Amino acid sequence: MPEPITGTYSFDAPARMAQTVADGPRYAPLTLEEVSPEGMEQVKVIRAAFSIPESRPFPDVSLITLRHPGMFKGQMVLGIELAKGVIPARDRELAVLRLAWLARAPFEWSEHVDIGKAFGLTVEEIDRVTEGSSAPGWTAHESAILRGVEELLSDHCMSDATWDTLAQSWDEKQMLEYPMLVGSYLMTALQQNSLKIQPKGGFDYR
Repeated sequence: MPEPITGTYSFDAPARMAQTVADGPRYAPLTLEEVSPEGMEQVKVIRAAFSIPESRPFPDVSLITLRHPGMFKGQMVLGIELAKGVIPARDRELAVLRLAWLARAPFEWSEHVDIGKAFGLTVEEIDRVTEGSSAPGWTAHESAILRGVEELLSDHCMSDATWDTLAQSWDEKQMLEYPMLVGSYLMTALQQNSLKIQPKGGFDYR
């Protein structure tokens, strides 16, 4: 079994930003007038699902991926299900942040720093996410959330020990949801990195 990265993961952030952000995005966001009728149906669904008023501009990242409205629809069906899912929001954001850090995904990282803070994560805890599941200060449950991400990325499977720890606190629906959560946000990171989606803050989270 490949060894998961359970400790501090350091990388050259400016070099990664140059690779995944500079001269991007690779496709320009559509205007709402350019979005296809099929895509506009998804715009309505997203506005309703996340209570986005008509007066608020639709996110550029969505207006880029709406170039493929069928794929966008599939992504959003899963995304909405995970956003309203059975895993508590704070737990979800711990997992997404560890995934985004290990994937060196500046857009996903910066977006979920803001989301994580909205659900109660502190700057100190976000610091600790970059230090991994073995960092002191986590509860056993929190450490297992991070460890699960590390194992899924390294070996595409959770260990019995990590599974058993999470199963002490989570029910079967949450256990079924968790690998899908990690996989979904990895898929999103691959797309956003490759499209060079422009982040608000990159890897700076203070």
